[in-house]
Amino acid sequence: MDREELTLPREALMPQEGLAGRIRETFRLPEKNYDAYSPLTFAFVGDVVFELIVRTKVAEEANRSVKQLNKEKVGVVNAAAQARLIEEFFPFLNEKEKEIYKRGRNARTASPAKNQSLSDYHKATGFEALCGYLYLTGAMERLLFLLAGRI
Repeated sequence: MDREELTLPREALMPQEGLAGRIRETFRLPEKNYDAYSPLTFAFVGDVVFELIVRTKVAEEANRSVKQLNKEKVGVVNAAAQARLIEEFFPFLNEKEKEIYKRGRNARTASPAKNQSLSDYHKATGFEALCGYLYLTGAMERLLFLLAGRI
């Protein structure tokens, strides 16, 4: 197989629906009605989506030791910082985004808050639910817009 056969067209690399859409295509996963999804499922996905955004930003800012990169990341990827972020851009959310955030914030989790206030923990869960929802529905540009200049 030569190199040209391994080259994918740009559209295949960057579909309209983003990475989540590409994953659905690759693994032949059916489209979902996300209105019926648990906010904790959104938070499960949103946790890693937000962490990936922060890790990418930190790594792209400078080529540093892993210890330094992790220290920088931990300053942003924690319940208190996420609670501050959502408070900052909550007024700019549309009604659907506010609904997803509130469902996540109000969801009852199986694990208790560790080393953080219960209030921050619930706000962070709502924030992660919003991140997961925007990612799964192909609205990463919206998430990046909300985070720009804030992390």
